[in-house]
Amino acid sequence: MTELARESAPATPQDARRPAVVLEDVEVDYRVYATGKRTAEASRLLRRGSGLRRTHVVHALRGVSLTAYEGEAIGVLGANGSGKSTLMRVVAGLATPTCGTVRAAGSPALLGVGAALLKDLSGERNVVLGGLALGLTLEQVRERYDDIVEFAGIGEFIDLPMRTYSSGMSARLRFAIASARSASVLLVDEALAVGDAAFQRKSEARIRQLREQAGTVFLVSHQLGSITDTCERAVWLDQGRVRMDGPAQDVVDAYRGSVT
Repeated sequence: MTELARESAPATPQDARRPAVVLEDVEVDYRVYATGKRTAEASRLLRRGSGLRRTHVVHALRGVSLTAYEGEAIGVLGANGSGKSTLMRVVAGLATPTCGTVRAAGSPALLGVGAALLKDLSGERNVVLGGLALGLTLEQVRERYDDIVEFAGIGEFIDLPMRTYSSGMSARLRFAIASARSASVLLVDEALAVGDAAFQRKSEARIRQLREQAGTVFLVSHQLGSITDTCERAVWLDQGRVRMDGPAQDVVDAYRGSVT
């Protein structure tokens, strides 16, 4: 963590809080093929099966260290490609660090709106299948079904194939399904960026409810207002490194100042 991050860290005594997630010097590298050629020539080399052995290393995370405590809601912000989604996948156990250690209480749950639903099936069937995919039992899905449908606000469309839905309706249903499960550590990746302003307010209220149930929440969002409204702490990632970690309003103000 940088000097700026240490100076800005929350003042709550650490011995009064229990760690929920601990990352120590976490790095994630991806290797991708790089030909150094123009597109047409690269295509010719691909057909010949030569010239494709060189690789380029992408450093998604670089020496990230941070501790999240029970009861915290932490916003994660940064430009596209700064490592936000990679960080969430590492905490959730969906990506393996190249080096460093990750420790988490329980099984962190990644909530996102990108999960694919089956367009040829009805909304009702997708609710059932989506709930089962989240680890809910069939009985638990049935208990939550009415709340999911009401929250999504799609009315009688729930009985129609999802290919008849607008993009906004599909996104609302994905969020409603994904947020039906609570977890000790909840990771929210851009989930508030769907729907109109009214639905976003509902989403923020749902996140606060899940936070009370979960204890620890990470919120990745480009909507800085959502971070200051929902979180008391924020982490700013820049090219895979923690540039600042501290009170949400201070971090958001610093980030805004860097991009204006």
